[in-house]
Amino acid sequence: MNDPSWPPPGLLPPLPPEPGAQAGSEWSDTIRSRLFEHRTILLRGVLDDAQANQAAAELMTLDATGDSRITVHLDLQGGGLDAAFAVMDVIELVGVPVHVLCVGRAEGPAVGVVAVATRRAASPHARFRLADPTATMSGSASELSRWADQHLAQLHRFHTRLAAAVHRPVEEVAADCAAGRYLTAEEALRYGLLDEVATPRGAVYPLPGRTVGFRPDGPP
Repeated sequence: MNDPSWPPPGLLPPLPPEPGAQAGSEWSDTIRSRLFEHRTILLRGVLDDAQANQAAAELMTLDATGDSRITVHLDLQGGGLDAAFAVMDVIELVGVPVHVLCVGRAEGPAVGVVAVATRRAASPHARFRLADPTATMSGSASELSRWADQHLAQLHRFHTRLAAAVHRPVEEVAADCAAGRYLTAEEALRYGLLDEVATPRGAVYPLPGRTVGFRPDGPP
């Protein structure tokens, strides 16, 4: 990062309103632009196709314009498998490290975005939910049968990639997703979904290497 004072003291800079919010949209664009200049992007709300496409474009742009790591601040309450796969694929394909910091929640397919990052961290009160997404479909019996087969195949791919990231059996991960298992930040760390959890009086610093840079207050 060019500015060693960024991020400012404290756990995180103020986050903008949800994508699509009308109030303060100009302020939101300014904050997002400021973060983008420092190779940081935001994922908030529901991970739908529009937000996944934007995130993929931002990741590829930052990959093409610099060699330092990209940081993703994430607070997602769910989304679809297609959107999650789109972001996961780009994270794994870019040529620079991608560090994800969960500052609120990651639920359903959004958990996969955290899992595949180069470095995975969370604020102390972040929460996670391993869950299969709900989906509906209408059509003829043959169309429903084909859709169900495709959906089950997608779920299996998701469980397989998540299991590889947390180093657990696919069957265990699939069962936890089917049960909608909740995890605190500390539980997610033990589960293998995170690499570190911020301390309550910690701060985020742009440190070199593969760490997000949580450091307790006080002398280094």
